[in-house]
Amino acid sequence: MILDINVHLHYRLAQPTDLLMQLEAADGRGQRLVSANINLSETEYFSRVAAEDSVGERIWLRCKGDFLCDYSARIDVRRPAPEIGSLDGVAPHLLPAEAVRYLMPSRYCPSDELQSFVAAEFGQLSGGARIAAMRDWIGDKFQYVPGSSSGQTTALDTFVQRQGICRDFAHVLICLARASAIPARFASVYAPDVTPADFHAMAEVFLDNAWHLVDATAMARADATAVIGVGLDAAEVAFLSSYGPMQLISQSVEVCGEQV
Repeated sequence: MILDINVHLHYRLAQPTDLLMQLEAADGRGQRLVSANINLSETEYFSRVAAEDSVGERIWLRCKGDFLCDYSARIDVRRPAPEIGSLDGVAPHLLPAEAVRYLMPSRYCPSDELQSFVAAEFGQLSGGARIAAMRDWIGDKFQYVPGSSSGQTTALDTFVQRQGICRDFAHVLICLARASAIPARFASVYAPDVTPADFHAMAEVFLDNAWHLVDATAMARADATAVIGVGLDAAEVAFLSSYGPMQLISQSVEVCGEQV
């Protein structure tokens, strides 16, 4: 699958402000960067740094006034997409070091709060079969409602309210997976069938000694998705973090897919 990505950001900064941006698609892990271009308005500082688990990069910026960013890329996605339900789990004591931290509760994913629920609801299943059942349960019980959550909404809030957006669906699935002793992390991605078009969020779970993308919203397929970055939850993979006041003027994300 070839993905063509176009992103436009326009924000207004009241004073010189540090920004941490992560919106470029990563190169590697089942996807290849064919071409990419990023154009920024004038900046006082620009520096690239490695992102979480070295998946993609972040950019440190210091800007003032109107900040504009135009990013375009063509990505060749060749990621295998096995049926999640057929994959085996990995016993916690056999997990590689990179996966262990993704068993832990985090700011938006208080997985220790849902262990009793997971045992009662999915206790008869294990490994990928449990992940598939949890994904389908979220899809059946939750409503996708733009504007129904905020940057403070946790997986526990969404679990109670039974509605949210892609970020909330991903947080709930991550929470349920970690409560099942299955490592899970948050993935910021681009996908062509997301409605409304925007940055998208998926869960990534560790099964059969590899990471696998899972979308509880059912809008994105692993083999038609470009990963931007990963982290414990949304706090570690924000596309733009501002360390000062910032006003949104306009923003757009376009992703087109072409089968090859």
